[in-house]
Parts: sequence; C-alpha cells; structure tokens
Amino acid sequence: MKTAHEIVAEAKAYVTEVPLDQAQDAIRAADILIDVREVDEYVSGHLEGAVCIPRGVLEFRLTGNSAFERRDLAVVLYCRTSGRAALAARSMQSMGYLNVKSIAGGIEAWLKAGLPVVQPEQPSFD
Repeated sequence: MKTAHEIVAEAKAYVTEVPLDQAQDAIRAADILIDVREVDEYVSGHLEGAVCIPRGVLEFRLTGNSAFERRDLAVVLYCRTSGRAALAARSMQSMGYLNVKSIAGGIEAWLKAGLPVVQPEQPSFD
C-alpha cells in the first residue's frame, strides 16, 4: 500500500512546481490563483488575490463552472507545504487542464521568506 507521501511524490513528478523566487511572477502571469487549503486555513491568512477551493471539493467546483471552462487557463495552486497543491494540480491535469502549476513549499515557505499575506480584519468588541 502506498503512503500519502509516496502519492504526493508521484504527483510532483508530473506537476510543475514554481520555485519560491519565481512565484510572484507566476502569480502575476496566472489567470487564477487557487488556495486549496481548508476554509479555516484560508481565513487565517492567504495570498492576495487567491480564491479558496479546498482540495476535497476542487473537482466538483471546477466542473460545470463557466469560469473554469477553458482548459488553457494559467492556474497557480498552493497549500500549506505543497502536498495538497501537487495532488490538486495532478487532478486538474487529469481533467484536461494544460497550464497548472503549484508553488514549491506552499504558504509556509512564502511566510518564511517574509512575503505578504492577506489577513482578514477581526471585529473588535471593546
């Protein structure tokens, strides 16, 4: 039986991972930036312009959505460390998407490099 890490490694063999030093350029060139983490992770801080489509529902959200009809969309995905993004990218490839990339190291590497994230403002009850 394969482990989750083996499955991720297999996916990464087929997926283009954008090195962190090229990630901002890849995001600017993308048609869409997708955060495949869970909603609670997304609201705790995400990359500017990212839409949240959790890995567990990605294929369902893409299917039948006119915004995702073009198979030549330039898509950049990320998650916490890059495993879920690699799995999501591989899945999108199997759906026929031609230009899907993930960010190497995910948002953890992004934060470690001191790059900015969007954090929702919390209401004050004072």
